[in-house]
Amino acid sequence: MTTIHLKTHIKAPILTVFDLSRDISEHEASSNNTREKAIAGRTSGKINLGETVTWRAKHFGIYLKHTSFISAMESPTYFVDEMINGVFKSFHHEHIFKQIGTKTEMTDILKYEVPYGIFGRVFNYFILKSYLTKFLLERNQHIKQLAEL
Repeated sequence: MTTIHLKTHIKAPILTVFDLSRDISEHEASSNNTREKAIAGRTSGKINLGETVTWRAKHFGIYLKHTSFISAMESPTYFVDEMINGVFKSFHHEHIFKQIGTKTEMTDILKYEVPYGIFGRVFNYFILKSYLTKFLLERNQHIKQLAEL
């Protein structure tokens, strides 16, 4: 299992950051490079507890689908999306929000397992972990820029 742990500090109220993090359109806007598009389940607005979204995106030159289920949510401090269909063996992404004075600390804890045995582990070690980290950093920067307007 691989874990990516990121913290982003944003000069905005916690509810603003929480809502931007759940917004389907903003997720699409933050992922221009991969052409992410919500194609099933919740395809617009803010995703909520018990809902799913299926994303179609181009990664490494191949169009892939990934369906996530919102398995936990405590507004405005926490939500979890988990893969229920996609290319990973497992994918569990915790989103944690904490108000600190006039700022919000947004924490991502992404835990995932790759398929394909040793080939998957080598791919993850040399390419995938840094690719996913960059993807999350770009998404978080997009949220930060919008929230701090």
